[in-house]
Amino acid sequence: MSTKNFDVNLTEGELLKPLLVLSLPIVLSQLMQVAYNLADTFWVGRLGQDAVSALSFSWPLVFLMISIGGGFTVAGTVLVAQNKGAGNHDRVDHIAGQTIAFVTAIAVAFSILGWFLTPTLLTLIGTTPGTQVHAYSVEYTRTIFLGVFFMFGFFIFQALLRGWGDTKTPMYLMAFGVVINVALDPFFILGFQDNPLFGYLGMRGLEAALFDTTGFNGFGVQGAAFATVLSRGVGAMVGFALLFSGRVGIHLSLDDLRLRAESVRKIIEIGAPTSVEQSTRALGITALTALVALAGTDAVAAFGIGNRLTSLVFLPALGLAQGTETVVGQNLGAEKTARAKRAVHLATGIIVAVLAVVGIVAYVFAEPITNVFISGEGAEAVVEIGGDYLRIVGPTFFGIGIFRIISGGFRGSGSTRVAMVLSILSLWVFRLPPAYALVEWYDMGSTGIWYGIALSNVLTAVVAVAWFLRGTWTESVVEPSKKPTVADD
Repeated sequence: MSTKNFDVNLTEGELLKPLLVLSLPIVLSQLMQVAYNLADTFWVGRLGQDAVSALSFSWPLVFLMISIGGGFTVAGTVLVAQNKGAGNHDRVDHIAGQTIAFVTAIAVAFSILGWFLTPTLLTLIGTTPGTQVHAYSVEYTRTIFLGVFFMFGFFIFQALLRGWGDTKTPMYLMAFGVVINVALDPFFILGFQDNPLFGYLGMRGLEAALFDTTGFNGFGVQGAAFATVLSRGVGAMVGFALLFSGRVGIHLSLDDLRLRAESVRKIIEIGAPTSVEQSTRALGITALTALVALAGTDAVAAFGIGNRLTSLVFLPALGLAQGTETVVGQNLGAEKTARAKRAVHLATGIIVAVLAVVGIVAYVFAEPITNVFISGEGAEAVVEIGGDYLRIVGPTFFGIGIFRIISGGFRGSGSTRVAMVLSILSLWVFRLPPAYALVEWYDMGSTGIWYGIALSNVLTAVVAVAWFLRGTWTESVVEPSKKPTVADD
């Protein structure tokens, strides 16, 4: 791993280039995360439908765990960014250590609770005890819970470096982890018996020899969890080594890991609302899926395709929002409020322009785009419904872009409660009730749900802009810098 310091100067000079330089690696890291998930799904899929179903049942628990823990890492991003902007470098090291120690404590608690509660929770989600799917789900989920320290460790490293202004080092570490995971998956899952990889490479003879020597036929579904935990673990250990070495700007000491009540309170104050936001968003998407099910299985299939498309579409928005979070944090810490606001304006303009074009393309080519993702019997009905989804929701993509960027600005200032409220309003007030009314009261079927989604995209953007223009979010959460105040650029 290179020791070069990749942090970007965000408080002086031009703003557009550093904002994009900071955000692009985040987008690439998100794409690599998609590759990570696809590799697991592909190789587990060689085991059959029960194995794939096990991943589907496990995912809500894993996602909820990541949402809660990930929320507290946001506090690390915000506090590191603001303290760096304020020139409080000793506080940066302290906050980084406190974030690691606190989130690690949460990870240990999750490991213990998750191990014991997994069978019960999976049953509540819908698995049937005694079935192969339930057994696979329990094996996979328990293994992930046991390795949650490594998963959280990697997320902490990403968050702290992002606050410092370095998104390249986490990107390289993510790439390293993806390579490890992709390399381990086929062997950990399938072992040396009937492994398609050896067939692809024309090495069936080698496979037979390895099986004769080891007798290893893979860990099955649990192998995917082993590969994930191990690859994340390597990434976390390398990341922590870099933090303790000081080669990435932040320089930890063991004393920084001793929890202090005041610092923990600040982490909880900033991080808890983000944990609630991400958790309620996950529950809201689940509730929306259940509502779509009322419109029929074709609608569920179309909604699944639409979700996959929008997830890809919004990767740039997520990357730019997290970049904005850091820019706002550092500039508020440096007492450059006008520059922080300008960063939000600039990022909003970029994402509106990009998503407006994407929305037009989605509207014009709705059916052909949907058709790429499905074929075979029943495809025609799904393509028609999916086409309606893109024609109705596509033109409002810009609304979610605005919401994401402005929420990133709020989080960068430490106003995570505001971002939480906006997220809850978006799903639980502006989206689900109107969609339900259009389905149940006006009998509009899936079309009603699509209009409900489009309505929430627009209303959430309007409320976010109005709240942003109030300007009450710009008070930083760190003590003002002791240095002479520098005028805003």
